[in-house]
Amino acid sequence: MTVPALLLTGCSGSDDGGDDDKSDGASESSAASPAPVKFKSLPDPCKAIAGKTVKDVVPGVDKETGKKLKTADQDRYNSCLWTGLDDYDYRSLTVSFHRFESESGGASGDKRAREQAAQLQDSVSANGSNKAIKESRLDGVGDKATGISYDTEKKDGKKSEDYREHRIVVLSSNVVLTVDYSAAGFEGAKRPSADTVRKDAEKVAKEALSAVK
Repeated sequence: MTVPALLLTGCSGSDDGGDDDKSDGASESSAASPAPVKFKSLPDPCKAIAGKTVKDVVPGVDKETGKKLKTADQDRYNSCLWTGLDDYDYRSLTVSFHRFESESGGASGDKRAREQAAQLQDSVSANGSNKAIKESRLDGVGDKATGISYDTEKKDGKKSEDYREHRIVVLSSNVVLTVDYSAAGFEGAKRPSADTVRKDAEKVAKEALSAVK
């Protein structure tokens, strides 16, 4: 039922209450509106780095275009894998993008991305089989970029091999880019140095991030 304006005026000594109600309503509406995100889509991870880069960091790569890993929603999360064996030198590279939307009345896409980035970093040290873990900052890449180098042992049947690994986690607004780069020397071949693995991973991260638009 509509209340006459004169009655409302007579029941109130001032207009302050009405203004407060309007202000409260606007605040509630604002709180319920999700913050806009910068990135609305993701690039194809298998096309995020050039074929020349792939051949440089994955010698003997079996397929330059990589293998796109299946995910439920390619526009929210996608990933591409390259592997290669050159004589006894083995390399594996995975490039992954994770995009977050803002939640209505909840966390912004940027905040959700920051939380995911932190989890990806922490998961390396949380794995007890990873050794010689060392973190480093990668300046000038995205809003924040962290590199984690570590060694690990992987078993294949009765054999086991020592791998040199490097993960880079890049945060850019509501998108998280992850580069996982792995190197091993089979049959006693020498592994590359941690510094070499780091530099190759950083080259991939910088190139892949430029594909996010």
